[in-house]
Amino acid sequence: MKRICVFCGANTGDRTEYVSATKELARELVSRNLDLVFGGGKIGLMGILADEAVRLGGRVIGIIPKALATREVAHDAVYELRIVGSMHERKAQMAEISDAFISLPGGIGTLEETFELLTWCQLGFHRKPCGLLNISGYYDKLVEFLDYSVSENFFKQPHRDMLLVEKEPVKLLNKLIEYKVPKVEQWISENQI
Repeated sequence: MKRICVFCGANTGDRTEYVSATKELARELVSRNLDLVFGGGKIGLMGILADEAVRLGGRVIGIIPKALATREVAHDAVYELRIVGSMHERKAQMAEISDAFISLPGGIGTLEETFELLTWCQLGFHRKPCGLLNISGYYDKLVEFLDYSVSENFFKQPHRDMLLVEKEPVKLLNKLIEYKVPKVEQWISENQI
């Protein structure tokens, strides 16, 4: 594992724990010599994560759509900043160059990115681990809903198990590194969608 993609908010949220855990994740990535791939902005948790990794000498790759480069203020102090044409290009590049995915607290965009990568894993388009960093219980209700979805037979337990959940950055990174995504039968090929 060489590169971890982190999805997170362009806001910081209301809890200092979100900022603290974001910085801790950056420190842990740098200490393990793992490159950070992120959304390319320098505001919110995104900016805090990148700033801390850069400050510690980590290799940081930002990928941001041109339309967001001014709104989210593209982070120009990173190792590499890629400005792409669309959100689709952003997500495709993030998925292609990363070996695993972590979602920190964030809004609907973070959730959308998380579920798209989890769906791709479920469909067998990639075999890269996905995790939620559940800081201060931020994702408790979401995890509860996913478990409910399994109980209602809309989501299969092996697919639910593909989303690793931990409260501490060190534990989540350890799980991601050790986890082997099970091989699933592809329902359709990527070029059919």
